[in-house]
Amino acid sequence: MKIADLNKIEGRTYPARRRTQNLVGGASPIQAKNFAMGFVTLEPDGGQVPWHNQEQEEVYFVLEGTGEMCLGTERQVLQSGQAAYIPCGIFHQMTNIGSTFLKMLYCYGPAGDVAHWKQELAGTLPKAGVAAPSLPEGAQPQCTWK
Repeated sequence: MKIADLNKIEGRTYPARRRTQNLVGGASPIQAKNFAMGFVTLEPDGGQVPWHNQEQEEVYFVLEGTGEMCLGTERQVLQSGQAAYIPCGIFHQMTNIGSTFLKMLYCYGPAGDVAHWKQELAGTLPKAGVAAPSLPEGAQPQCTWK
């Protein structure tokens, strides 16, 4: 039996003030062909999964905290116990708008790397409104751009 223990998975910290720990896929001992899954911690007051898109469909499930979810032209607040479906190819962003850590799960399929992880680390994420569609009106800014 393969077990991924969140307490033993170091994960990776990203410039947008989040930590991602792979539970299925990536560096996890559990590998699947049809999906990947992980645990994300967004720092208080602005930690973010920045504006990006990907080929896989995905779900974000908020375990703790309050976040602003942007999806295409839509913007909505998500709280503990709520999930958002993200269709393939649609730009999306999650920003912690609370004063405590936001903890969430993601699940996307099929499995495989998503480009935005490498782009964020390299500083090459497309800028909203320039090389990518604009964020919805009133949205928190894409925090990886100065």
